[in-house]
Amino acid sequence: ALHSSLAGLGPLYNILSKRRGRVETDTMVDGTDLLLIEALLPQAEAFGLTQELLLKSSGEVTAPEMVFSHYEVLDEDPFWIPSSLEEREDYGEIIASGDASTGVVKHKALAYLRKTRRRKGLIVDEDKLVKDGEKQRTMARKK
Repeated sequence: ALHSSLAGLGPLYNILSKRRGRVETDTMVDGTDLLLIEALLPQAEAFGLTQELLLKSSGEVTAPEMVFSHYEVLDEDPFWIPSSLEEREDYGEIIASGDASTGVVKHKALAYLRKTRRRKGLIVDEDKLVKDGEKQRTMARKK
């Protein structure tokens, strides 16, 4: 639930649509010029929402009151890899847009998976442990 003045509606709707949120209801609060807006937002997109709302709306939107509502399954497979010629034309080659184990980079489910693994300190498959191992050398001087 959010409270917003009429001047803050534009930035609010822009931020919610960018973060895959959807507005359920918006009603006027009696005796004020504020709107009470109830929206659904994926939990993974909620990080940093308050700061962005206050920054983009210049304080016209209040800090959100977040309450967990429900789980919803994404209809994307994070490990999908383009295989047919038509899919490769649409989404690009695996080498150019992802790696062999995880498919396409511009994929919302895969982005959530990588972001969660990185936040928990787990190894993310796009990060290499050793880059150009044969070129690495010690910079210490031996006397």
